[in-house]
Amino acid sequence: MLEKRVVVCLDVKNGRTTKGVRFKDNRDIGDPVEMAKFYYEEGADELVFYDITASAEGRKIMIDVVRRVAEVIFIPFSVGGGIGSVDDMRSVLLAGAEKVSVNSQAVKNPAIIEEGASLFGNQCIVLGLDAKRDSEMKNGYRVVINGGRTPTNLDALEWAIKAEKLGAGEIVLNSIDADGTQEGYENRLTRLISENVGIPVVASGGAGVPEHLYTVFTEGKADAALIASMVHYRKYSIREIKEYLANRGVPVRMVW
Repeated sequence: MLEKRVVVCLDVKNGRTTKGVRFKDNRDIGDPVEMAKFYYEEGADELVFYDITASAEGRKIMIDVVRRVAEVIFIPFSVGGGIGSVDDMRSVLLAGAEKVSVNSQAVKNPAIIEEGASLFGNQCIVLGLDAKRDSEMKNGYRVVINGGRTPTNLDALEWAIKAEKLGAGEIVLNSIDADGTQEGYENRLTRLISENVGIPVVASGGAGVPEHLYTVFTEGKADAALIASMVHYRKYSIREIKEYLANRGVPVRMVW
């Protein structure tokens, strides 16, 4: 079995890391550059940086903050928020990111996935997929864009399959219902996507205790798990999380 990845997420607003619940009521929790360096040294496998209001505000990503984060970490680094063209992708990659995450802009212009994959390689293009439970949708989940503000007519599974065909090399699957609750990942949604695409799926939203990661890896079939609140508020260290997983038989990268 391939090693499972533990990915730390920094949601950035106005140049500061924030955290909310179900995409609302975000509070300031620190400097993203300092936090990125801390998590890199703690043993995170990857870092995800989201400029969470860029798309809703119709502006470009804060490239200076991206560059400063890239200077202090030496692990894969994925960046998203307001990326609407291959020029935006190029700027982010030149600033030090290894991966570019497209979400709202990809829904509005799916061709950006294909264009990005053609220019930079599939491994660079990550689909950020924000999904919310909705019984009206064919597979039970609706795609929502603009930071959880705008529902679409897209079924989450159908969009994931289409994005893979267009050239996405990975999917970060954000459950709006579970986000920030610390009550566990949306395992049904994660498994639904994981079993129907051939690219890695990163589960996002709901991690509160190490057991939640174990469950999303085993029941949800995720390739990686994104965490935020449980480490931002110092409930657990990355080492504690990885040691728990290793003791339960989940292969993880140990760096100490």
